[in-house]
Amino acid sequence: MRLASASLRIGLLSMALLLPGCGFAPIYMPQADGKAGPALAGLSATSIALIPERSGQVLRQALQDRLERGGANGTRLYELVVVSYGISSDQIGYQQDSNPTRLRLTARAAWSLVTLDAQRRTLSSGNVRSTDGYDTLDLQYFYGDQANDAAQRRLAESVADQMMLQLATYFNKTASGG
Repeated sequence: MRLASASLRIGLLSMALLLPGCGFAPIYMPQADGKAGPALAGLSATSIALIPERSGQVLRQALQDRLERGGANGTRLYELVVVSYGISSDQIGYQQDSNPTRLRLTARAAWSLVTLDAQRRTLSSGNVRSTDGYDTLDLQYFYGDQANDAAQRRLAESVADQMMLQLATYFNKTASGG
């Protein structure tokens, strides 16, 4: 067992050493001079428009948390507009008496990145989708609400991660002329 573990570590280490030679670079990596790379610079220049409804507020908070990780305190050049954000639910597990035992929640969001100048040009847009769920079997009402809130928060986190990755990819592509 130890031999397999050591072999795996050596294999992973050698792969990590070879990746830079093939042109791989982490998307959020700083440039050689230590300054923020295109993804971090673009994200830190992005503000987030208000998103209606409670679920939209949770998503906006998750997006703000991700933008602030990169030190988002400079001049804002872009605005991330979440055009639509909705969560639907499906009952996917049933007891013999037809009571649901599991709910599946699906979040869908459409977004656009627009400039903050007078023209408000749309630079990029995309769609994201995430799925989560929770068991309802033997849950009291209060605990059912807590389980639903936790699932919606996890969905917002997942949707925010996907949006940030799509935005970072856009900023890196734009900087490299792609």
